[in-house]
Amino acid sequence: MTPRIPLIALTATALAVVLSACSPTPKPEETAAASPEVSTPAPAPAEDAAPVVNEPEETTPSEATCESILSENTVASLTDFGWTYEQQEFRFGGDIVEGGIQCVWGDYTIASDHVQIFGWAPLDAAASNAAQQKLLGEGWQRADSDGHTYITTNPAFAVATDDDGFGMTYEFGDGWTTVSDTKQGLLLITAP
Repeated sequence: MTPRIPLIALTATALAVVLSACSPTPKPEETAAASPEVSTPAPAPAEDAAPVVNEPEETTPSEATCESILSENTVASLTDFGWTYEQQEFRFGGDIVEGGIQCVWGDYTIASDHVQIFGWAPLDAAASNAAQQKLLGEGWQRADSDGHTYITTNPAFAVATDDDGFGMTYEFGDGWTTVSDTKQGLLLITAP
C-alpha cells in the first residue's frame, strides 16, 4: 500500500511555505557578468542605453496558468510531493468562464482521488452575480466574511472539508473569482 499525504498536512505545509515566502529575504547579487552563456565581454552600460531587444517579453497578467495562480513556493511544495496538475476550464457547473483556469493537482502515477483543486477566472459584476445566483439555486451556501463573498457546497455533500467545515468553495472579488476544494485552499491562490 502506498502511503498518502493527508490533505490537511499538505494544505498546512503549503500554507506555511506561502506565509514564509511573505517574509523579507535578501535579494541575490547580480551575476550576469560571470554567466557562462556570455561569449564576448559586454560593454559598460551607457546612461541613455536602449533596452535589449532580444529579451523575451513578460507574459500578460491575464494569461492564467496552473503555475501563475499559485506562488512559486506552493508549486515547489506540490512538485516536491511528486504531484503534477491536470489543467481544465474554469466552470460553474456546465458554464465555462472565458480566460479562466482550473487545475487539479495530484499524483497521477497512482489511482487516487487524493487531489487539490485551485482555479482563477476573470469575472465582471454581472457574470459574478449570475454565477452566485446559479450556485445558490443549486443548494450551495453563501458565507460572507472580511468583506469577501464565498459560495460553498453544503458540508453534508462535501467530498472533503477544511478545519472550519468548508468543502468546495468559490470566492468572488472585484473582477475575479477563485475556487478551491476547501475554503482554506483559497489562501494559496494569487492573481496571475
